[in-house]
Amino acid sequence: MALDLETVRATMPTTVPMVGTLGLEYLELSPDHAVVRMTDDERFRNHIGGLHAGAMFTLAETASGALVLANYGEMLDQVTPLAVEATIRYLKIARGDVTATATLGSQADTVLTTLHAGGRPEFHVEVELTTGEGDDRLVTGSMTVLWTLKPTRKPGA
Repeated sequence: MALDLETVRATMPTTVPMVGTLGLEYLELSPDHAVVRMTDDERFRNHIGGLHAGAMFTLAETASGALVLANYGEMLDQVTPLAVEATIRYLKIARGDVTATATLGSQADTVLTTLHAGGRPEFHVEVELTTGEGDDRLVTGSMTVLWTLKPTRKPGA
């Protein structure tokens, strides 16, 4: 069974302390997408009053990681998910609460096929960063994270 929203909400702030430090909120989690929000906090703003680039990066990477857990969390005794590479684009000044929505770029089954064949799969997670809602929604950034599932070494191997 994959990790569900409540499990991720309860465990991530201590498993990944930066999640707790930034006060990130897990809003939605399914195998198709993950939504994480960072509420506006002046401590995390940059010199022009928007959300700091590092905080935006962390928010987006966190959403991508939640999606990885939604798809492969039941395998944590066999693999370690690792972010390999990330590319981010800052498109607009992010003022107010910022939401990161992650979607899986490749099919989950393809990743598992590679893993079960003895390979170390790599796959992309796409993330969109936004502020506002509805007609006031503004895309402020986008990120692509390349993930891998590193097989866990067996004792004595």
